[in-house]
Parts: sequence; structure tokens; C-alpha cells
Amino acid sequence: MKSLSLFAGLFLASAAVADTPVLTVYTYDSFISDWGPGPSVEAAFEAQCSCDLQMIGAGDGAELLSRVKLEGARSEADIILGLDTNLMADAMKTELFEPVSIVADYAVPNGWDNKFFTPFDWGYFAFVQNVGLETVSNFRELADSDLKIVIQDPRSSTPGLGLLMWVKAAYGADAKKIWNDLNDNIVTVTAGWSEAYGMFLEGEADMVLSYTTSPAYHIIAEQDNSKTFATFDEGHYMQVEVAGKLRSTDQPILADQFLKFMVSDVFQEIIPTTNWMFPAVTPTGGLPDGFPKALSAKKSLIFSPSDAALLRKDALLEWQAALSQ
Repeated sequence: MKSLSLFAGLFLASAAVADTPVLTVYTYDSFISDWGPGPSVEAAFEAQCSCDLQMIGAGDGAELLSRVKLEGARSEADIILGLDTNLMADAMKTELFEPVSIVADYAVPNGWDNKFFTPFDWGYFAFVQNVGLETVSNFRELADSDLKIVIQDPRSSTPGLGLLMWVKAAYGADAKKIWNDLNDNIVTVTAGWSEAYGMFLEGEADMVLSYTTSPAYHIIAEQDNSKTFATFDEGHYMQVEVAGKLRSTDQPILADQFLKFMVSDVFQEIIPTTNWMFPAVTPTGGLPDGFPKALSAKKSLIFSPSDAALLRKDALLEWQAALSQ
């Protein structure tokens, strides 16, 4: 009788697990790290969705699009979280994404009106360095200096691609010369952001391509004021990170629920002190003490998704030519 009761209990527990809907989200590796937003996002969403949220790391940001292109309609993913405006046009060309209109009071500069992708955070690329290191105020000064930098590969990393767009936005036709001059400053090119930032922290480079918000991590989480970023007089390129719903999802209602949750106070309050970016919708409580302010419109550089797509190939060729010398 006891064994029969045990069998029945196990059967009912297994049936309950089988009936729990699963929402699969592909994202970049640092998002689901122990110190990233993933664990808190998963716990908060599961508390209200009666589902199993499975967040799967797929390398760095640009690798997400490559993976979903490869998998196509066979992808197990319901949501892709971690593309940005530099990849949006290419993503829409795949016709793998379903339009979803998520209405919110977006704090993204210049607003938001794309129907295929929903923003979850944004920031400015910058070179992070130790306080007290010699200061440079533009790419030309950086190229003329002896400073050693570590950057990310634009073919796999959204920060790496953002750097190409930054140089292109600041220098246009002179971008090729900038890259030629910067070649001697580059220690190495990593596949993703985590590897690059780790090398910087270990002292293997003077500066690392990251974000204006990165020093806030050290200030808030570590009470360490030793990090800052170089302010460039030509401006800083913006990144807006987005998520999109795949047409092939077998959980369309749950996917919509997640996108709406993503712009809620609960999700957006997690972003500043885990992903160390500006939230796409300012939380009711505002930003934490020690978080930087947004730059002026004059200092904010960005291409539209369509312009970024047009410029991407030439910018990549310029970068590859410079680094091959």
C-alpha cells in the first residue's frame, strides 16, 4: 500500500512537471552569469507565469543572430534577447521574427517605435581605464599614444560591432585611417565582452572597450573608485539592446507575456545593477546612487538600423584590413 502511494505520488509529480509550459530564451553569456540579470529575471518571471523559463547562453550578442539564422524555424528558442540596433535590420531580413507591439514609456533617447523588437536596456560604448592613467579625448589621440587596448570581435560581439559603428560615425571616410593608426594599440581581439574585460582587470591592457556605465559596477558593487572611462570629444556611440519573438514559437502567449514583463518595473529595476546599463523604461525608484547620467544629445552617436546594415560590410572590411597588416 505504501509503495502504491509512493508510485501514485511520483506519477502525479511527473505529470505536473510535464504540464508546466517552457519558455526558452536565447541570450548572451554574461546575461545569465551568476552576477548578471538572468537569475533574478528567471525567478521574478516564474513567480508570475506558472512556467519554466529557460535562459540559454549563446556566446556574445552577435552570435545570437548567427545561431538563429542557422537553426531557422527549427529553433527551440521562443525569444531572442540581446540583439541591438546594429543587427536589427539583418534580423528582420530573416523573416524569423514575429511583430509584437509592446507599449511603454520608453526612456531610450529619441523614443522607440519598432514593431518587431522591444528594447530592454541601452548605453554608450567607452574605453574604461584606471583612474590616474593618461587621458585621451578622441580616437586620434588614442592612436598616437602608447596605450594598449583590448577590444571585441565585431563578427561575434555587439560591443565589437558597436566600435566599428562608433569609428564610422565619428570619422566617416577617414575611418580606415583611424583603424590603421590604432593597429599598434590593440593587444588582442576577444570573441566577447567578458573575456576582454577580464583581461583588463588582470592588467593585460591599459583600456578595454566597454560602457560609460561600467565604472558604476566597481563603485556600487565593490566600493572601488579606481575605474573611470575616457570621454571622447567626438561623442560616444549608443547601443540599444532588444528582444524579439520568433515566429516559430510554440508558446506565443507566454512569449508576449515575457516581452511585457521585460518593460515592467520588476525587470527594469534589475538591469542597472546587474547588466550595468541604462534601463529602457526608467523604474519608479529611479537609478541607483553612483550611476552615471546620460550624455548630451550632441555626444550621443547612433545609426539607424537600416544605415548600420548598409555600413556594416565596409566597416568590417576596413577593420580586417587594418588588423591584417
